[in-house]
Amino acid sequence: MESVSGTPFGVVYLDVPPVTSGLAVGALVAGIASILVSLLVICFGALGANAGGVWASGAFTVLGVLAGVAAIGAGLLGQRQIRRPARPPAVRFTGRGLAVAGISCGAAGALLSLLGLGLALVISLA
Repeated sequence: MESVSGTPFGVVYLDVPPVTSGLAVGALVAGIASILVSLLVICFGALGANAGGVWASGAFTVLGVLAGVAAIGAGLLGQRQIRRPARPPAVRFTGRGLAVAGISCGAAGALLSLLGLGLALVISLA
């Protein structure tokens, strides 16, 4: 309790428990989705390269890269939200590990999507 000078009153700050950042959770979900889509890109590229699978692989590559970029962006915003200092009545955020995992999964998913598209193009040209 903090007393207010010149008055008989005081200020009490309630203890607010920390909350897991929604941006960090969203980054992890988008990163995992990006990896799953990249596996789809690789499957279409390797198995259906001769039967028009390159077009499907290219379409899913766009989805995988977009999900990866979204995961990276949400993870970086989540880290900033978690790092931000909070005064006692404000809500504190946790989930730094979730944000880092979302950034990592998003980058890996985008890279694997691009590699899968390259694989599909190489197989179709050979």
